Amino acid sequence: MLIVASVVGSGIFFTPAQVAGLLPGAGWILAAWIAGALISLAGAFANAELGAMFPRAGGDYVYLREGLHPAAGFLVGWLSFFAIYTGTIAALAVVFAESLAPALGLERPGIVGLASLVIGVCSLLNLRGTRWGASLNNLTSGTKIVALLAFVLVAPVLGEGSFTPWTGAALDAAGIPPTGGALEAGGADGRGGWLAFGQALSPVLFSYLGWNACVYVASEIEDPARNLPRSLFLGLAICSALYVAVNVVYFYALTPAELRTSVDAGEAAANALFGPVGARWISAFVLVSVVGTLNATVLVGPRIVYAMALDGMFLRRADRVHDGFQTPSTAIAVQALVSIALVVFLESFPRALDFTVFGIVLATSADVVALFALRRRQPDRPRPYRAWGHPWVPGAYLVVNLAIGGAIAVSRPWEAAVTVALLAGGLLVYVCFLRAGGAPEEDPVRPEG
Repeated sequence: MLIVASVVGSGIFFTPAQVAGLLPGAGWILAAWIAGALISLAGAFANAELGAMFPRAGGDYVYLREGLHPAAGFLVGWLSFFAIYTGTIAALAVVFAESLAPALGLERPGIVGLASLVIGVCSLLNLRGTRWGASLNNLTSGTKIVALLAFVLVAPVLGEGSFTPWTGAALDAAGIPPTGGALEAGGADGRGGWLAFGQALSPVLFSYLGWNACVYVASEIEDPARNLPRSLFLGLAICSALYVAVNVVYFYALTPAELRTSVDAGEAAANALFGPVGARWISAFVLVSVVGTLNATVLVGPRIVYAMALDGMFLRRADRVHDGFQTPSTAIAVQALVSIALVVFLESFPRALDFTVFGIVLATSADVVALFALRRRQPDRPRPYRAWGHPWVPGAYLVVNLAIGGAIAVSRPWEAAVTVALLAGGLLVYVCFLRAGGAPEEDPVRPEG
């Protein structure tokens, strides 16, 4: 449920238009969403082995520290916390507040206040105890699954739609390359081409972001050697099935032009199928979905800071565990403060999040490199789960990930440059911590609970 809450947020509603704008027809669009699922699954195989080997808080920060070098672990932890988790929390809080602003009559100061309040409430809930945060997570995740299944099952029964606009003849008449057309050269309007397919995977992979959420809380999972791999695979399977089914509903409800120009594909599809009442229900569901993803992100992020602080690589006392609640209280507070600070400087929900995906591509690629390094350096270390298809599947995942990263760098050089600059800044901070006595070269004894 943590993975479902982390993955199924705003992406399935706001990114389909970007995907449809790059690809020629329903077949290639579905292929992109299925490819995103398979790429994430290949990464899940590697993370399942690493997470079962190191059932600690921190996720890939720990894997890179152990498998490559403390500097690599610090940089991926730095990137994950400051670019991915706090940025995602701030963006989700802002989009939640902006969605309610018209009904509540809020101006800019009110939006900032409401977004900050949402972050504070979720942070306090997770400070109160992991089970409190997990309970809200399970509630919102269950709501997402039921609502999306209802949307998928009711649409063909009660809705008024058709797949005809997506047939080859209709696409030809509209001047859109057919589904079976060659992708090598792309269409005259710029759609198609293998580079475009790689670019389309950026919003798709953003929508799958969070598939590895459980590895960051591995130290708090009962029997992680057994349950962590299961949670990775089952959570990803649920999300993938929902995403493919919802896209089929979009094809049934919207024409290609309508899908490509929709801001919120879910609301547009519901309005086309069921009228204004259906659109309002979907809008309400999007808010629940955003809050669920925000809460899941608040739950996961502090474990990165906590793990880094254990090694002396973050602010003092960030490794403190609350005496009564047994949660990383200081890390939760730091994350909340940084996220609220970002809210103050965010003018609106960021339209382009390619730099986030670029960072994820770099981090998960490094995970696979750490997997190969640990197989070589520590062949006798107990591995409760061994990555399926090693070395071919992890190797293919690494190659595909780097190709996607290259496509993003070509099409979105500014976002890629921001990520690289953030890493360079993190390297300078690492040197400062190193001079202050952090980054022990030998693996210290860490609390596992």
